[in-house]
Amino acid sequence: MKKTTTLALLLCLGIFSRGLFAQDIHFSQIFETPLLRNPALAGLFAGDVRIQTVHRNQWSSISFPYKTTSLSGEYKLQVANGNDFITLGTQIMYDQAGSTALSSTHVLPAINYHKSLSDSRSQYLSIGFMAGYVQRSINQSKMTTNNQFDGTGYNGSLGTGENMAGNRYGYFDGSAGISFNSQISDNPNDNIYLGIAYHHFNRPGKASFYSDAGVEIKPKWVASGGVRMKLTDYSFFTLETEYSKQDQYSEFISGSLFSYKLDDPDNAKYILNFGSYFRWKDAIIPVAKLDCKPFSFGLSYDINISSLRPATGGRGGFEASISYQKFIKEKTGQEFERCPNFW
Repeated sequence: MKKTTTLALLLCLGIFSRGLFAQDIHFSQIFETPLLRNPALAGLFAGDVRIQTVHRNQWSSISFPYKTTSLSGEYKLQVANGNDFITLGTQIMYDQAGSTALSSTHVLPAINYHKSLSDSRSQYLSIGFMAGYVQRSINQSKMTTNNQFDGTGYNGSLGTGENMAGNRYGYFDGSAGISFNSQISDNPNDNIYLGIAYHHFNRPGKASFYSDAGVEIKPKWVASGGVRMKLTDYSFFTLETEYSKQDQYSEFISGSLFSYKLDDPDNAKYILNFGSYFRWKDAIIPVAKLDCKPFSFGLSYDINISSLRPATGGRGGFEASISYQKFIKEKTGQEFERCPNFW
């Protein structure tokens, strides 16, 4: 009975993983991966520099869970002492899944230009580009195939029968996006953003370990938006939503955070944030985040509600994040208020 249950679980996860591998890497803490979502979201923060890292451990109920780490950095520059800005950034990701250590490494530099649309408030139209190199690898020595079944059981001396060119391959990848960010009240921290991105615009066509085959990576559209509003002198809330579409696969995630300042309401250093996100037909995601400026620490957990719930027992993905965000040069008054800003 135990063996049958294990085989059923692995079969379910194997079928589901085919869908995951056909899609891009994603995180539940979308507020900690802006470049991954849309290069035009780079620089939409209160500060000159921001560094963010997120680690995700998914399907920990199986022997070889999926492990994904994201590291991104942004540096925002004012253009010629005017109201326009440029943000330079880099998105790095590492992902590993399965018993064969199927891994991918992404190194993607980004640039974003923020054009001011108003002389009286913070309002910007941003255009961003991100392009770099992706490498994928696999450990063939850990592979087992049906060709290695000798009639009674597994025989490692038999060949796998797979015509693989090597253990790794790589390709260049590119994304572009546009976003609109605006102050929506007299409070400079009340903001809205809307954005749309087009990923894999160069349609990489070498996504395969096989020498006689190439799989084109399908383009992906990502539309996202968010609003942040003051509630009281000590509290505010943030609402975000995002929809992505890649070939026949799609994903919708939405959620909100309630934030409470634990000290000076005009210049709070400590802020407690908590709330929940929801990935349609997949997971409910409680989120907790503590700001200890210039650092922030976040935790979230995907409670699985998909058709895999009987096999996973509701266990999904755990994420932990750390971010660093601040002004390198002290700014006051209008200089502080007039810059692309959301998070």
